[in-house]
Amino acid sequence: MNAGHPRCHECSVRQTALCASMLDDELEALSAIGRRKLFPGGQVVTWSGDPNTLCANVVSGALKVTASTEDGREQIVGLLYQGDFAGQPFVEEAPLTITALTDTDLCLFPRPAFERTLGAYPRLERLLLQRTMRSLDDARQRMLSLGRKNAQERIAGFLLDVIERTVPRGAPMPLSIELPIGRGEMADFLGLTIETVSRQLTRLKSDGVIAFEKGDRSCTIVNRAALEAIAYPL
Repeated sequence: MNAGHPRCHECSVRQTALCASMLDDELEALSAIGRRKLFPGGQVVTWSGDPNTLCANVVSGALKVTASTEDGREQIVGLLYQGDFAGQPFVEEAPLTITALTDTDLCLFPRPAFERTLGAYPRLERLLLQRTMRSLDDARQRMLSLGRKNAQERIAGFLLDVIERTVPRGAPMPLSIELPIGRGEMADFLGLTIETVSRQLTRLKSDGVIAFEKGDRSCTIVNRAALEAIAYPL
């Protein structure tokens, strides 16, 4: 029998979250300080500037990470999905605001206890660093995309990213996805106007690449190959 709390072995992100590569003693230590909590869509998990008290694994749902500009506007700087790590250890003040986009199940760790666990298990700290560096690489790729790609390519790339993060590999076509953000937030995230986002989504729909059901959030990918050709032109 493996060590660790039963909830860890039954967890849907056991093989993809930070816990995926843990040894039994590391998982036991982390499960001892963790607790599950469901955040309704729209609820703030952490406010920027507040005491930084929590770190978390995303078990299900989605989060948006936002920063405030000098004039008080909100800028989305990241989206977190099932299996992602949320929060920042070793920082006393929360640097960013984290909000649940949908009903989101989090496995929460008090930051001080999480930091002590990292100190006691150096390998666990290295695993977290590796995930952090991958996230940084993803952010750099998004910055490159915003600087080099046109509007249609950005929209197609965003849809493909949602597929990669939320749809099981090998799922048959057509693929049904639930967009985590609306058109206004998508425009903010991709550096576009809402009019441009709407126009490009309508164009993809008219070309038979995507379809929409039940409003603007339920999207069906009809032709993934065409979407990939748009996002990554030769």
